[in-house]
Amino acid sequence: MSRIVLATHNPHKVAEFQGIVARVRPDLEVVPYDGPEPVEDGTTFAENALIKARAAAVHTGLPALADDSGVCVDVLGGSPGVFSAYWAGHAKDDAANLALLLDQLADVRDPHRGAHYNSTIALVTPAGEEHTVEGIWPGRLAREPRGEGGFGYDPVFIPAGQDGPERTVAEWSAAEKNAASHRARAFIALEPLLAAL
Repeated sequence: MSRIVLATHNPHKVAEFQGIVARVRPDLEVVPYDGPEPVEDGTTFAENALIKARAAAVHTGLPALADDSGVCVDVLGGSPGVFSAYWAGHAKDDAANLALLLDQLADVRDPHRGAHYNSTIALVTPAGEEHTVEGIWPGRLAREPRGEGGFGYDPVFIPAGQDGPERTVAEWSAAEKNAASHRARAFIALEPLLAAL
């Protein structure tokens, strides 16, 4: 089985990417990155994804994928955006990030709670080829967390266009999320690049 490294130490993302990758390349094993984390000092999702993918490709000698993603809230001018993982500080604390965001939106009425998830995926090969693709998942934010699945802002993100009762992503199954998420949308554009590896 061929291997591709995912530039993250987050086991949730590794599992999510493996589920997405397996649909197109079942022969491709997604392995976690075991090297030092580079400084993500980019100002866009694409810049940060490339920083991480370059570091992983150099460290491992394998083709590398990196995702930089976050939630972008309309009334906050697109924030937290690239700062989603650190919204409440440098600790990457999902619960604290979620609590701060909900506190900031406490007085915002439902019609104005529009948001979208953005995922930019970078692919960098050991030979130095670089590509980025983007996926957008529109929706809005709930007033309080619901559901046990997912991670990050999933307990408050309600995707647009649902049939039946509206559920947060944390109330979806992993298979549902993998088929519809911002990463899945970005991955559609990535498929031909992976097929050529």
